[in-house]
Amino acid sequence: MSSVNSGPVQTAARPYRSTRRQKQAEHTRADVLAAAVRMFDANGWAGSTITAIAKEADVAVETVYSGFGSKKGLLRAAMDVAIVGDAEPIAFADRPEAAAMGEGDLDTRLAAGTRVTAAVHERSVGVWQAIQQAAGGDPEIEGWRSELEANRRLEVVRSLETITGRAVDDTTADLAWVILGPEAYLSLTRDRGLDRAAYEAYIADAMRRLLDLPR
Repeated sequence: MSSVNSGPVQTAARPYRSTRRQKQAEHTRADVLAAAVRMFDANGWAGSTITAIAKEADVAVETVYSGFGSKKGLLRAAMDVAIVGDAEPIAFADRPEAAAMGEGDLDTRLAAGTRVTAAVHERSVGVWQAIQQAAGGDPEIEGWRSELEANRRLEVVRSLETITGRAVDDTTADLAWVILGPEAYLSLTRDRGLDRAAYEAYIADAMRRLLDLPR
């Protein structure tokens, strides 16, 4: 008894192939972003080109454009990565560094906060300067710059409230936002010559004074 073949045999898709491609794409994206962070940090906005970033990441120029659309898109993504330290889609508030600011005694929580602040600036201050350079001639990037600063102020308030266990008023929030900002970081490390440990000690003391915490 013969059977009727209604069409070509359908071969089930192999999930591991698509998973492998996805992993490769994620790895490539992370490489491009890491290269962009290095290039923007070293050469600024005008001195960093898509071609140079692609070469640094060892990918084709077309790969960068297909992943980020433009140099502006790459700049924004590079800043996001520089802030948190990697390309994983995990918000800062959900990371262990943020949780550490609410654990232990006051000294431990404050130390966790100063470590985060120093680490973020070390990774991102060069990209931040590139954004400032680009913002002067591009309203869209200026909008990003303003948004980033507004978000940073929110994070400062959230962090200080987590560390101290009490609300922070607007004036105190503004002062902390300025003291803990990238411009102050550059002034203290580049112009005043503070190393990482000295910077952390400085901002810890500044927050104790500002928030009237035990010293």
